[in-house]
Amino acid sequence: MSLRLFLAIPLPEAVCERLLQLRAELAGAYWREADQYHLTLRFIGEVDEAVARDIDTEVGAMRAAPFELSVEGIGSFGGREPSAVWAGLRDCPDLLRLARSCERAVQRAGLQPSARRYHPHITLAYLRAARDADVAQFIARTGEFRTLPFSVDRFCMYSSHPTRSGSRYVEQAVYPLLG
Repeated sequence: MSLRLFLAIPLPEAVCERLLQLRAELAGAYWREADQYHLTLRFIGEVDEAVARDIDTEVGAMRAAPFELSVEGIGSFGGREPSAVWAGLRDCPDLLRLARSCERAVQRAGLQPSARRYHPHITLAYLRAARDADVAQFIARTGEFRTLPFSVDRFCMYSSHPTRSGSRYVEQAVYPLLG
């Protein structure tokens, strides 16, 4: 049996509630629900259970200290053909170190390096046939969005299960940040 996995930081309920307030009329936007919000550290993809166990072992051996994050700014992926709207994060060296550690752990478990450069973000909506001008207006209206800092004291391995209303995520393992 294979699992579709990723490593991510779960978001506090208060942050999710603030992110939900960003929903607006935006033609072609398919807004995500609060239980779908997370900050991906490393997308793993489809792996068999043995590889998932190896990843869990490697990630479980990592050591990192807790740190603070805050959500800051709104943007989009896709350029002139926008495909997603996202919330960004204030620059945080601890977050980048944690993501690099996850990348190394996944490689030690036998996976290839990620093909994508890490860009920390929280996906708010996927877009289909959205007009670039409409997305630009949304970003102009919401681009100054910020949250208060929140503490990150753990991250998780999630499995992803597609449904008609979007993916459902199931926590597979929790990795505390203890220092």
